[in-house]
Amino acid sequence: MEPQEIYQELLEIPHIAPGHIVKGVIVKLSPDEVLVDIGTKTEAILHRKELAGPAWEILKDYKEGDEIPVCIIRPESDTGQAVVSILRAKIESDWAYVEELKRTKATFEAEVVDYNKGGLLVKVGSLKGFVPLSQIDPSHYRNHKGGARTKVLSELVGQKIKLKVIEAEREQGRLIFSEKLAMEEWRAERKNRLLRELQEGDICVGTVTGICEFGAFVDLGGVEGLIHLSELSWTKVSHPSEVVKVGDEVEVYVLEVDKERNRVSLSLKRLQPEPWSMVEEKYRVGQFVEGTVTRLTPFGAFVQIEEGIEGLIHISELSFQRISHPKEVVKVGDVLRLQIISLDPVHRRMGLSLKRVAEHERSSEDWRKDYEEFARREHGG
Repeated sequence: MEPQEIYQELLEIPHIAPGHIVKGVIVKLSPDEVLVDIGTKTEAILHRKELAGPAWEILKDYKEGDEIPVCIIRPESDTGQAVVSILRAKIESDWAYVEELKRTKATFEAEVVDYNKGGLLVKVGSLKGFVPLSQIDPSHYRNHKGGARTKVLSELVGQKIKLKVIEAEREQGRLIFSEKLAMEEWRAERKNRLLRELQEGDICVGTVTGICEFGAFVDLGGVEGLIHLSELSWTKVSHPSEVVKVGDEVEVYVLEVDKERNRVSLSLKRLQPEPWSMVEEKYRVGQFVEGTVTRLTPFGAFVQIEEGIEGLIHISELSFQRISHPKEVVKVGDVLRLQIISLDPVHRRMGLSLKRVAEHERSSEDWRKDYEEFARREHGG
């Protein structure tokens, strides 16, 4: 129930008696005097203490002729006028509002106005309540190191946060709120909605919240999905930290949504061109390329030509001389000039040769020497 609805209920009291809240119409509004028509023979007068301070702040939103709830302080003064309070009416209605919030366990928003070492102070209408440290949502601390509690609390001042009422004792003036409970409920609702709406093939934006050996977790705004190590990049990745870090905002492709187990599988690499799909546009048999040796096996050396494209120099293509192991010719990290001798994009295979480059360079050198000799003879050199 909203505050205005609470007001309306309180205004239905038929008798003008101390403590009752009634509806009035502002007849006169000035810094020296405020008169309110509450249906009695003479207009009620605003208690003199309310011509300044919080009550006057409330009156700034009103003008003469406006309706306003007032609380009866005295049904009749020495001058025959009732004395009323705007602030008391506001306080009573605000208490009724928070008591209704507690009864219904509803979530609401309130502004943080201050903090201390024990938690946050929030304002609900004319009332102030407290959010203990234990009831502050842990997400505020996610990007802060230990010892930053004061900084976290100070940054929340002026912000509106979601809350639930856990204690509302009007007589003691005690109001205790929980942000943690409100956010847990909000996240659960949002997670259920997202799980219903998410479809395989969707493209979403999320934030990396955690990294482990087998992948990275991404918050999609209430639902956490996993990018498996194999889905981070088209290139070989040993650890997720090579590609992403906690706090990164990433665009991901939804691979699978398991609604029964509340699991979402994501991919980063599916939104990037698959390197082998473009090989035929960039490479051809006979072309000379440069690559870096990445690993050695008894049958040859693997060479990275570019990110995601790796070829093999078979041991027979390393040297014209017979060798028993590639390490006799090359080592990991070597940058080599090679010739493509076979290309199979479907099976992601590229055959490379080191010895044919050497042969080509030798033949080119021999051709130059022959041409230079011919030129000298022709010109009588």
